[in-house]
Amino acid sequence: MKSPRLLLALALTLMLLGIIFPFLMVIHVIPSSFFLNFLSWGSTIVGWALGMIAVASMVDFRK
Repeated sequence: MKSPRLLLALALTLMLLGIIFPFLMVIHVIPSSFFLNFLSWGSTIVGWALGMIAVASMVDFRK
């Protein structure tokens, strides 16, 4: 990825999916399944990791 902003947007999308899916499962809009639970957990972890990479690549180390 050449643009850290695009990577940050992807990370934000994944993290939001990791919040929305469990919420929808709790209010019984979608049925809870092992696959969906694992998908929401995985999207949160991958989104967090991509966000850290994006933020680290945006930092300018010049003094």
